[in-house]
Amino acid sequence: MKLQPLFDIHADLKTPLEMGQGPWGTRIVFDITGGSFGGDRIRGAVRPGGADWFLIDAEGTGHVDVRVILETDDGASVYMHYQGIVLLNEKVNKVLAEGGAIEFGDTYFVTQPRFETGDARYRWLNRVVAAAQGRVMEDAVEYRVQEIVLD
Repeated sequence: MKLQPLFDIHADLKTPLEMGQGPWGTRIVFDITGGSFGGDRIRGAVRPGGADWFLIDAEGTGHVDVRVILETDDGASVYMHYQGIVLLNEKVNKVLAEGGAIEFGDTYFVTQPRFETGDARYRWLNRVVAAAQGRVMEDAVEYRVQEIVLD
């Protein structure tokens, strides 16, 4: 197996809604207000209305749970859902508290995107298994999404 670039994505985030401590940790909801994505085979805009239902567990590990709609530049709608892990180290906590950005690789931030579309031009996405590396920015998040392909 190997990783093949699929697209990079930038999602703008609204000020988070802190739900507080619950039975599984601290829940924080990050509404997605827009953004863009692009790669060799697919590109377009991130539609407003998605969100990350982020959960911080007792050990300080962040659990990502995102649902978002992508709109390709040629008018197709693609549902994207991903879950993953972000280790909340000093660099991430500083961005969350003070702003700024971390770089890719500054912490373990990995997700598993899945896609769903009925548009014939992009049905190949329904069969893609992907992995993504993320980075946190002030009021935004970015990912490098890679398709897992066989050699």
